[in-house]
Amino acid sequence: MRLLLFLVALAAFLSPVASVGHEVRPAYLDLREDHPGEFSVLWKTPMLGEMRLALNPAFTGPVEALTPVATQMTGSAAVQTWRLRAESLRGQTLRIDGLEATLTDALVRITFADGSTWVERLTPRQPGSFIPARPSAWDVASTYLTLGIEHILMGVDHLLFVLALLLLTTGTWRLVKTVTAFTVAHSITLGLATLGIVHVPSRPVEAVIALSIVFVAAEIIQARRGRAGLAAQMPWIVAFIFGLLHGFGFAGALGEVGLPEGHIPVALLFFNLGVEAGQLLFVAAVLSVVACARRIRMAWPRWAELVPPYAIGSLAMFWVIQRVVAF
Repeated sequence: MRLLLFLVALAAFLSPVASVGHEVRPAYLDLREDHPGEFSVLWKTPMLGEMRLALNPAFTGPVEALTPVATQMTGSAAVQTWRLRAESLRGQTLRIDGLEATLTDALVRITFADGSTWVERLTPRQPGSFIPARPSAWDVASTYLTLGIEHILMGVDHLLFVLALLLLTTGTWRLVKTVTAFTVAHSITLGLATLGIVHVPSRPVEAVIALSIVFVAAEIIQARRGRAGLAAQMPWIVAFIFGLLHGFGFAGALGEVGLPEGHIPVALLFFNLGVEAGQLLFVAAVLSVVACARRIRMAWPRWAELVPPYAIGSLAMFWVIQRVVAF
């Protein structure tokens, strides 16, 4: 049964990623008004092989380029920078030309001279959006809730850790405590890191997150062999400790978008709620599959119980090596 749980869940969240390849990485547009009417622009678009995706931002109002576009390739993305002048971007509609022909999204952040910020997520279905005079709290809540859900559902390492916890945990009450502990822990560090209270380098954090998955996989193997350790007996403790690390990972993703001035509590709250909603959706999907699978009688060999933890641990160990080498 646990093998079936693992195989179905793993296929469910890995197949969408594999099917769209590199194009699932979002484009990112950042405009900062450092002088009245003058903006510095950073436009980051994902690479498809050796070619940059043909995406270009366009405004409906008068916009004048002040400098030539400088382009730098980073391997996975093309980063373009320039300066532009606009009497006012407020009241214009921003559109990402070419976005409707892709499978990616575009995150947009405009910081105005008065400190206010407009953040929007553009999609192939909605490649353009109106820039309001002032973003409402509801607009901010909706945007950051969606960003939180998408981040957790596209974060394969985070979902793999949750799946490992599900394999390690037995009993409904233990599962509730484990998921709650993970939620509380990463909510704490997400808030501390996003607000700038705690600073942790992102690359070591990503490597240790992968290492946390290896640890849980090893604990599953020990439990299968009749040598259950502390993690198997009290998985909520492991979930809380490593949840603190995963919170720093979530904060890194939120840091790329930033928080809008005047709506920081709303943005932080709803991003966190989005992460929790995505996590609960994944847990509910896995448990639903298990409930359906219980009606099917299928005999598995005894060694099959070790396949899921070894597969999880091997993939996670690959990530550890990959991320350490990238230091």
